[in-house]
Amino acid sequence: MIKRTFAVLATAVAASTFVYGQTDTLALGEIVVTGTRNATDVRHLPMTVSVVGRERLTAAEQPSILPTISQQVPGLFVTSRGVLGYGVSGGAAGGINMRGISGGAGQLLVLIDGHPQYNGVYGHPISDAYQTLMADRVEVLHGPASVLYGSNAMGGVINIVTRGMHRNGVSTHLNVGAGSWGTVQTELSNQLRSGRFSSTIALQYNRSDNHRPRMGFEQYGGYVKLGYDISANWNAYVDANITRFNASYPDSVQRPRWSADQWITRGNVSAGIENHYGHTSGALTVYTNFGRHKIDDGTTDPAAPTTQYFRSKDALTGVSLYQSINLFEGNRLTVGLDYQHIYGRAYYTSKETGEVLHLPYMTDRKLVGASYRNEIAGYVDFRQDVTPWLTVDAGLRLDHHSVTGSEWVPQLGVVVRPTPTGELKAMASKGYRNPTMRELYLYPPSNEDLEPERLWNYELSWRQRLCRLTYGINLFYINGDNLIQTQMVEGAPRNVNTGRVENYGLELNGVYTVGQHWTLNTNHSLLQMKNELAAAPKYKGYVGADYRCCGWTVGAGLQYLSGLRQDWDGDGITDVTQRDFCLLSANVSYRVSPLVRLWLRGENLLAQRYEINYGYPMPRATVMAGVHLSF
Repeated sequence: MIKRTFAVLATAVAASTFVYGQTDTLALGEIVVTGTRNATDVRHLPMTVSVVGRERLTAAEQPSILPTISQQVPGLFVTSRGVLGYGVSGGAAGGINMRGISGGAGQLLVLIDGHPQYNGVYGHPISDAYQTLMADRVEVLHGPASVLYGSNAMGGVINIVTRGMHRNGVSTHLNVGAGSWGTVQTELSNQLRSGRFSSTIALQYNRSDNHRPRMGFEQYGGYVKLGYDISANWNAYVDANITRFNASYPDSVQRPRWSADQWITRGNVSAGIENHYGHTSGALTVYTNFGRHKIDDGTTDPAAPTTQYFRSKDALTGVSLYQSINLFEGNRLTVGLDYQHIYGRAYYTSKETGEVLHLPYMTDRKLVGASYRNEIAGYVDFRQDVTPWLTVDAGLRLDHHSVTGSEWVPQLGVVVRPTPTGELKAMASKGYRNPTMRELYLYPPSNEDLEPERLWNYELSWRQRLCRLTYGINLFYINGDNLIQTQMVEGAPRNVNTGRVENYGLELNGVYTVGQHWTLNTNHSLLQMKNELAAAPKYKGYVGADYRCCGWTVGAGLQYLSGLRQDWDGDGITDVTQRDFCLLSANVSYRVSPLVRLWLRGENLLAQRYEINYGYPMPRATVMAGVHLSF
């Protein structure tokens, strides 16, 4: 019955709207930075870029960006395990999947202002580090972005564009909420601009008992950004964010576990100087993304506690230099250089004494317990408006990795604008991923002879903006090989370049403004995989509506998933295809005065019984309520 109801709603809305989810993406003249290093009108880019603005990110008062973009971006799905928090290692959720390409395997890249963010040892994003308090908007590029961003961007990128203060004055916000299962979320932020100087400072604290015993989560952290306009054409900035979270997990209901705890610190610091002239712009930035992990793997026998902690330290430090210039009318040439130094160390320590017990590296050369990799790359992207209705784009990157050698990465795209409000785009792009330290050196399957993973993405899309209606449709085909898998070789497990991927699918998105107060929205994606992957639903759809009037803001959305394959603890052995499920969410806020706004959020309001990760039943209906103060 639910499936039939959802299909009727989806058809009705799609017939009149053909979708909403990212109003900003399809707006006339929308400017993005992720598909190109410089600010560019999305109508001239051959790739698909979805944008979720801050108004949408904060509408439901979600402390993390991931639940919102998982709803709003077609083809993107994020796993979850409870009310709050994703965790790492065993029992973790927060796996990000785009078109059947997995962020958990390091094949999808998260950026903060264009700088890569991932664990230097394991190569995957850390989902609890991507908080709404720092985000002005999130730009999601569908498909490979390896020409501009290198390794790990083979499936696409999620770029968090950070907040800044653009007008003189001071703005302060305090947001406090509480709700189901002892969940509390708080955020305090202050923004200031005085002449050439600007600053943004934000602090947060979140916690939850979650809906299962031994599944507590606690997080605190902050973000700061300082900017200075040196002149009308030059500006400089420095920013930093850090988060500390403590997470516990009880393992699957089929195999309960005790004392499985994680203490994680992740941070990012960057500084840059930018130039903006009429015909050229560019930037020089330095950045570091670092982490400290302490993990107790717990025990299935509470009478036999573990005696050691797993620990790891990692850091990704880089320099990025690029300049973009208009050589002649309708042209844009971008040339850039990237350098990255990736460090990782993993070891075990005694709970009792703190001494290092042993190292998990399997080769004598790596028994020092630490590993380093260096990557240096140069790239060029050439875009030309051949006629008022035709744009061509070509890019090429040469990347040199200290272990795997050099890799050429091309892309080619065409944009045809047959009408003033519509674009037909065609894109062919290569993506790649260098092997991680874990795959090269860590644990028995490690193999120092691994090569990069590679794939090609072919995409055809149409976008159009009418009077009250915007809509879009994407068709894509992905074919890749050399994927790293663990197989038995001469009687022992070994990482080898033997895997293949062949995916194709369809994505729809758009928005329809009914009148002065109402907006309808929906997005849909279909995915077919020759080799099925966990946490990649074959169908994901979302239908929503928003109402704004007289101080009230009301939003509701219905998300439906089918063909979601689960994986027992991520081991790839026990696969379970679970039945379809439908999730209803809603948020209501009322502005009592210019200073006070009350809000209420409800999730899974149909009280569905469902699981995303096998053995981790999700909570039934949950509710959060709070107050937002503005000064």
